[in-house]
Amino acid sequence: MSKIHVTTTVNGEPTEFLCNATDTLLDVLRDELRLTGAKEGCGSGDCGACSVIVDDRLTCACLMLGAEAEGRRVLTIEGMAHGDQLHPLQKKFIEMAALQCGVCTPGVLIAAKALLDRNPNPTETEVRFGLAGNLCRCTGYDKIIRAVMDVAADQRETAR
Repeated sequence: MSKIHVTTTVNGEPTEFLCNATDTLLDVLRDELRLTGAKEGCGSGDCGACSVIVDDRLTCACLMLGAEAEGRRVLTIEGMAHGDQLHPLQKKFIEMAALQCGVCTPGVLIAAKALLDRNPNPTETEVRFGLAGNLCRCTGYDKIIRAVMDVAADQRETAR
């Protein structure tokens, strides 16, 4: 089987890779590009551990083919920080201990970013709905929800 040449942007950087027609975006990110933050939890789009943002839309990388990234913008957890400067969500998750084992954390952070990019002033219900596709077996969600709500409030305060 011949490989497909894909030209895309990953975490703000022009990127090229070769993939098989059946390789998922998650396979390409982890195996070809060595971006291992997104995790494979279920392989069926049910857990959110592999969440990335593609052209400003939250996407399960296990459900998208790598070839479909052609000409698109992909943001992974590795692209949330700017050098040593963590994204406010990452800082708040650490500050509030909104993570435990870490398997779901990259996907939850990406989903939270997508939510706040779309809705900078969410209600708690909207945060819960926005993160509903991300399963966590360790935290019980309370600290995660509080962290996202705190970042939203901080960003609104900064914007004033």
